[in-house]
This record gives sequence, C-alpha cells and structure tokens, in this order.
Amino acid sequence: MKLFGYRLPGMSSLILWGLLWETFGRLEITYFIPSLSAIFDTFLEIAPTKVFIKAVTETGYAFLAGTFYAVVIGVPTGILMGKNRIIDELLLPWVNMFLSAPLTALVPVLMVLFGFGMKSIIIITTLFAIWIIILNTRAGVMQINRSLVDMARSFGAKPMDAFFKIYFWAALPEILGGVRIGFIRAVKGVIIGQLLISIVGFGALFELYSSNFLMKHFWAIIIVLFAMAFTLSEILAYFERKVAYYASKRG
Repeated sequence: MKLFGYRLPGMSSLILWGLLWETFGRLEITYFIPSLSAIFDTFLEIAPTKVFIKAVTETGYAFLAGTFYAVVIGVPTGILMGKNRIIDELLLPWVNMFLSAPLTALVPVLMVLFGFGMKSIIIITTLFAIWIIILNTRAGVMQINRSLVDMARSFGAKPMDAFFKIYFWAALPEILGGVRIGFIRAVKGVIIGQLLISIVGFGALFELYSSNFLMKHFWAIIIVLFAMAFTLSEILAYFERKVAYYASKRG
C-alpha cells in the first residue's frame, strides 16, 4: 500500500480500517457496531472462561480433522486427475459441480446419514475445503514438463516413486495455493456445520450472543475467526513463496 508516493508497511490498511471502526463505534451511531477497544476488552473477559475454551477446542478439532481429510484425499485425487485422462474425465464434472454448488444444501442429507454430532461437522468442513485443493493440484500436475516424467521412466522409476517424487514436488506451488484457499473455506464450513448441524463450539457462541444481542461478544468471536483465517492464509502464503521456484523448472 502506498500513500503520497511512500510505501507503507504491511498491515497498514488493516490499521486504517481499525481506526475508522474505532471512531465509528465511539460515535455510538448504532448499537450493533461497538468500538474495537470495547470488543477487545470483551474478548479479554471471555477468553479465560470455560465456555470459550471449550468452544475453541471443539471448533479446532473439527477444523483440523476436516482439513486433514481434505488434504489427504484431495492432493492424491488431484494428482491422479492431472496424470490420467480417463480419471480426469470421470471426476472433473463432479469436482466442478461441488465446487460451485451451495454445499449448505447438503447439511440435511449429512444429518440423516451421519447424525447430529461431530462426524457430520467434520464431513461438511472437508467438503468445503477439498474441491479447490483437487482442482489446484490437478492444474499443477498438468503444467509439469513431461520430460521429467519420461526421464523418470527411463531410469526405471516405479509409479509410486513418480507419484511422490515428481508429480507432488513439481506441483507443490499449486498444491499449497489450493490448500491455502481450502483452509479459508474450511473455516466457513466448520462454522456452518456448528450452526446448522449441532449447536456446539463457536456456533453455539454465535447463537447465544446474537439471540441475546450481546454485540461486543458477537463481534469478538467474529474477529477471532477472521484472525485465525488470516493467520493460516499468511502462513501458507509464506510457504508458497518459498517453493515458488518449482514453477520456473517446469517450463
């Protein structure tokens, strides 16, 4: 971000928006948007409570489990689609359909099949994250220089060796890009699951605070979620930049 020709440090735009939010909240124009300082004070009050710690634990478990399955299933599936035309033609329409479909509509089906517990929340979290991981991995594999594969075959590499030592590493920039976006989508998926399937975790706090018009508490939870998604995105973006040189080796 630049201002009057000077390059400002990173996060400057967030600081600017934070100042505007603080000013707007202190004017008390509406009850629904309190000041950031009041929200932060409220967060410090609720953070040590057992209710908040339990919510963090339940939400974190569902998020980690859902993203784990999304990566473990999505990356190999994307590699197979990128290297095998038949598998790609069979799966690509379904992947595109689920990526663009409103996955919230599947919640009643999951509730019937898997019940109202944590299993359904983990599955909906996985479904929110997995499709973009598959597509990005597929795109990375399809950009690999075929001479790498031919060279591996000429040296007698087994299919599994090529799978993990060539396809995975050569497509790593796109894989990390897909994982980064998938993790952000998973944050949305886990909250939707906790709101619609089983009122637990942060979903329970949202329900409690919104129904009682505790707006400082409500915004505190939202900011925590935004901070979590932003932090995950930045960490994965850092690793993306670290492995970006792989892309130049495929031309």
